[in-house]
Amino acid sequence: MYEQVSHALLNDILNQIKPEISKQDLRYFYTRLGANFYVIHSLFERLYGHRPDFLHQMQRLVETMARGYINRPEKLRQLDLEREKDYNWFLSQQWVGMALYCDGFADDLKGLRSRIGYFQELGVNMVHIMPIMRCPEGSSDGGYAVSDFRAIDPRMGTLEDLNALAGEMRDRDILLVLDVVLNHTSDEHLWARMARSGDPIYRDYYYTFETRNVPDMFERSMPEIFPETAPGNFTWSEEMGRWVMTVFHDYQWDLNYSNPAVFIEILDIILYWANQGADVLRLDAVAFLWKKIGTSCQNEHEAHLILQLLKDCSQVTMPGVLFVAEAIVAPMEVIKYFGEDTIVAKECEIAYNATFMALLWDAVATKNANLLNQGIKSLPAKLDRATWLNYVRCHDDIGLGLDDADIAAAGYEPHSHRRFLLDYYLGNFEGSYARGLAFGNNKKTGDARISGTLASLVGLQHALECGDDKGTDKAIRVILLLHSMILSFGGIPLLYYGDEIGTLNDDTYLSDPVKAGDSRWAHRPKIDWEKADRRHTAGTVEYTIFSSLKRMIAVSKEVDLFADFNNRELFEVGNPHLFVFSRYNPRKRNEFVLIVANFDGSAQSLDLNDLKMQSGHDQLIDLHTGRSPEIFKNTLVVPGFGFYWLSRM
Repeated sequence: MYEQVSHALLNDILNQIKPEISKQDLRYFYTRLGANFYVIHSLFERLYGHRPDFLHQMQRLVETMARGYINRPEKLRQLDLEREKDYNWFLSQQWVGMALYCDGFADDLKGLRSRIGYFQELGVNMVHIMPIMRCPEGSSDGGYAVSDFRAIDPRMGTLEDLNALAGEMRDRDILLVLDVVLNHTSDEHLWARMARSGDPIYRDYYYTFETRNVPDMFERSMPEIFPETAPGNFTWSEEMGRWVMTVFHDYQWDLNYSNPAVFIEILDIILYWANQGADVLRLDAVAFLWKKIGTSCQNEHEAHLILQLLKDCSQVTMPGVLFVAEAIVAPMEVIKYFGEDTIVAKECEIAYNATFMALLWDAVATKNANLLNQGIKSLPAKLDRATWLNYVRCHDDIGLGLDDADIAAAGYEPHSHRRFLLDYYLGNFEGSYARGLAFGNNKKTGDARISGTLASLVGLQHALECGDDKGTDKAIRVILLLHSMILSFGGIPLLYYGDEIGTLNDDTYLSDPVKAGDSRWAHRPKIDWEKADRRHTAGTVEYTIFSSLKRMIAVSKEVDLFADFNNRELFEVGNPHLFVFSRYNPRKRNEFVLIVANFDGSAQSLDLNDLKMQSGHDQLIDLHTGRSPEIFKNTLVVPGFGFYWLSRM
């Protein structure tokens, strides 16, 4: 968009740009900058226009973008051009992800490169490597307390190792996903060390206060993220003689985004990792970026402006790179992290579907889909050119942040229902064989979250220890049922490493003083490759799960209707144990796949007449198995913990 004031400023900036920049071939850069500059200038002015150094910082911003473009390898520039033309490429059903810890999966980056064939064997073509930037050897929050944003943790390898891995993944059409921690740094980061030494420039990179007056005002409305291990939101720095805002842990200092220098630093870091070969950048803790007294300091409007500005600047330099919003917040809030446009994602193209994840776990515990159906009805519609990241398990705890209104509408009392879910997954409920662990106990509210691997939470660990073959079969069917949901729902399915071979809770973390107080390490295992090799031995648990998932993934990639174009319709049926929806062709509504999931252990029936489907079992085929389903007089029979992907023959 052309607008005189902003473009007059752009002309001034370009006239003053440094010679080492202006002499480069910047054709595509200038085209994109001109197209985006009005919005970039408007957002930057809304955030920082009141500052006397605004014009200087605006100049720095443009030069930072230009350097990012100049440093972008030619192969990646060409990939940007290809993705600009095929702008819906990430909505395809072809993408299947896996999240993993590098050292847990394969020791280091070189080891990970040697295991690329494993991903291809399973059908995974998007790999999210959890944080690998340099962090303290002690308390590091699993790598999310970064001490150097431009260095690889030497325990993981070198930058050369990452470049080699990224290159080979690109050659094999596997997307690389890396983390950028936006909200905070380690207290050992250079910026924090300079702030502690008294440098006023770097002190302004953080929120620091001489007295408790301002912190106490904040504390009145701010919740505690880790009440058990890190109560409060401020930490006293003896060396600096000031209180520092530390929302997560006392060693993670929150960055001050009201300072434009912080924004430009983070943008430069994002461009840096994109230029190392990342196709997707997971932006951590985006809900916390703006702090305001009298609020929860989450989901503030300015946080969205920051993300919009990061996206607009990135599109000038590296338009082929996607953002994932790590915002585990209420459904009406998480949808905003796509951006408030009618079609195009203006902030992040991808967001975690934490609501769907929590609803699936509820259905497993209750053996019915009442709340699952209600919660999906309340899930806001996403933008057309944005997508969900659907997952069963991740590196973090399982929160029970379900909407109270949805819980009540499903027939439960919210507080007691959450208590039931917690008891169920901690194995404290009669009939539950879950081996979950409590995380984040809040003594004030009685709330807690849940740790544990998928296999241990669905009873596989108990069944194997007891030699219970029926229990083992049941647990495996639940594992496959849950994955059938994330593969068919619409969005990018994200598997969690170890789940594909039934990895159980790892209690070795208890012997590590740094990890012992954090039960999430129970589901951050070190892969036992001898166990993984049993995926080739018929009759083993590993073979059953791996081969079933492999087939499920292969089939899902062939179903064009699973591509995410807001083409899902939810059906409310009379049987409370069933979750039923369709994926349809928006141009031909009679072309569809019907997904039917049974969350009860016994077989359940569905009257297909309720769905206005034609009678005759020969007209339907289960895409997953390639066989006709069991139908009697137009009543579909769904096996216990079974699912169908049904299409007309």
